[in-house]
Amino acid sequence: MKRETICKTSVQTTAEAEDAVAELLATHVGSNPSTYTDAETGVTTVSVYSTTAPKNLAATKAALRRGLTEIKTCGLNVGSAKVSARQIRRENWAESWKRHFKPIEVGNALLIKPSWSKRRARKGQAVVVLDPGLSFGTGHHPTTSFCLHELTRGCARPQSQAFLDLGTGSGILAIVAAKLGYSPVHALDFDPESVRVARANARLNHVSQKIRLAHQDLTRLPLRPAQRYDLICANLISTLLVVERRRIVRRLKPGGRLVVAGILKSEFDLVTLALTATGLRLVASKVEKEWRSGAFVLLRQPFSGSGQTIAFETAIKF
Repeated sequence: MKRETICKTSVQTTAEAEDAVAELLATHVGSNPSTYTDAETGVTTVSVYSTTAPKNLAATKAALRRGLTEIKTCGLNVGSAKVSARQIRRENWAESWKRHFKPIEVGNALLIKPSWSKRRARKGQAVVVLDPGLSFGTGHHPTTSFCLHELTRGCARPQSQAFLDLGTGSGILAIVAAKLGYSPVHALDFDPESVRVARANARLNHVSQKIRLAHQDLTRLPLRPAQRYDLICANLISTLLVVERRRIVRRLKPGGRLVVAGILKSEFDLVTLALTATGLRLVASKVEKEWRSGAFVLLRQPFSGSGQTIAFETAIKF
């Protein structure tokens, strides 16, 4: 009897470059990438698992190496950039996930665990079941972790709070918000595959009726929103946060909180300057490895023409 195998195509890189490398793998290998960072070495491995090897493996590896060179020229540290592809037994692949991905507790409010875990929630803990390998976001990445802590921080009165997830990925933040009692919960993503996976994860967690998921482009949302939110999580690249700052901030209620994550430390000051110019104030921040995340509170409605805004527009360079 022939053993079933799958092809694992991987690139060893750094946490700083993992998003760019994941996009590169998705483009050339054609499946959803997954990432794993070794806590001891700090090496991040981005992998794609597929039932068949690429038709021209040598050409695929060459394309990946060219792409890695381009990423490096953009200023990102790609690390060793080692490219590998090999056949592995399906059962070994499944077991490797089980070794690497453990349950996560966020205080006493939340337990996130993979489907194979037998870990039981403590009294009062909301449980989210989420397996790795489906899409970005399992709660292990530091930027996702910051958003999760901000979500649980506000769950003392979640029933009265509206939540918006910009760039939902696997849907983890929207699912957690629904589990904690936020209402309404809205989420969107530009990638249709992410939306499909997020909907599947919402069904798995029995909250699909509590979340409105949409395949939408943030840059095309109306400037005058029909709904404002108490909490917005935006796990977006810094350039998008800066360019679309007014479109995002106008969706916040006065006193509402905007949580931004997935920002390189070197770019955080520019993002803060842009958001401050729209009436926000930085109230919490955390640095972990190459990343910095922050929480901002809206002190007043966005406006234009102030000295602060003019100073920002003069200082920014794209």
